[in-house]
Amino acid sequence: MQKFQGVDYYNFDSLLSEEEILVRNAVRDYVEDNIIPVIEEHNQNCTFPMEVIPEIAELGVFGANLPEKYGCANLNNVAYGLIMQELERGDSGLRSFVSVQGALVMYPIFSYGSEKQKDYWLPKLAAGTAIGCFGLTEPDFGSNPGGMITRAVKDGDSYILNGAKMWITNGTIADVAVVWAKLDGVVRGFLVEKGTPGYSAPEQKGKFSLRASITSELIFQDCRIPAENILPNVAGLPGPLKCLTQARYGISWGVIGSMMACYDSALNYSKTRIQFDKPIASFQLIQNKLAEMITEITKAQFITLQLGRLKDAGKMNHQQVSLAKRNNCKEALNIARVARDMLGANGITDEYPVIRHMCNLESVKTYEGTEDIHALAIGADITGIQAFR
Repeated sequence: MQKFQGVDYYNFDSLLSEEEILVRNAVRDYVEDNIIPVIEEHNQNCTFPMEVIPEIAELGVFGANLPEKYGCANLNNVAYGLIMQELERGDSGLRSFVSVQGALVMYPIFSYGSEKQKDYWLPKLAAGTAIGCFGLTEPDFGSNPGGMITRAVKDGDSYILNGAKMWITNGTIADVAVVWAKLDGVVRGFLVEKGTPGYSAPEQKGKFSLRASITSELIFQDCRIPAENILPNVAGLPGPLKCLTQARYGISWGVIGSMMACYDSALNYSKTRIQFDKPIASFQLIQNKLAEMITEITKAQFITLQLGRLKDAGKMNHQQVSLAKRNNCKEALNIARVARDMLGANGITDEYPVIRHMCNLESVKTYEGTEDIHALAIGADITGIQAFR
């Protein structure tokens, strides 16, 4: 099989720095050599390839845009985005694993944690010797996180947590969970360590999407954690929402990798699949579909590049992230569905990556804010009127 060469219709690479290209290519090569050959088996077996954790840690992908002081790569946000792109070209579950580790665990500890918390956890998380998860979503509260039921009560030199979280990536294997709960009616963040009495993280089964990813429930039953495990520098819902902005930024890049994988597969298939004595790529309908795919990939590339430049300049806002996440996830799923159609019956087999990406994208389009919720965020920004209040 021909090695993946990338998708670049508008000379996108000319706008990247040498370091950004080197980082992307290093992750691209790793995914090509180490993820693509094994990911279909893991998808079939509903397992995450745990053996790659030290290898991708060595690549510097965990918290890649955080400071070197904590063992991180200190890359700019465009390089970080390109990492997410290449990981998701391998599988959305792999990108989710890295995104949660960096954007939803390392970022809040770095931004809101004490110096002791940062010094203890960040080097371990960067090296992949510790795994983290992020507990915000609850069984009855997804799009409205402010309605959370999980509560914390101060009790001497401890806090007592009670409640549950759902759809938690990495939860079952996590050494530390960043958990959000209401303390005296105010949302606060807590570091809950694996093995804490009253804390359990059963894995959620029966998924038809993100099968090569560990998804869990977090349960807290009179879970006592030390007072020093509260994140001291955050109070209120904006704290966890800022974490989600970091994750959504990575997703907006990541799904471009899924787009590229599906487009590349459909393009190569159409040039070799013979019907009516010629390759189906010679038919107008097929060429129109390919033209639509490359158009949407190109648009997504430039949306995310500008978003990354804004982020690096400190000028990005969360509504801009909503636009990118909403658009790119929507178009990625459309591309996957069209590619599946172009491959005909072959499109539902694991000989090709398309059906796996298509099923994964059903989740990616939903988590970290649905298309409709992001539309309302953008609508509120441009009209000044909040339609969901």
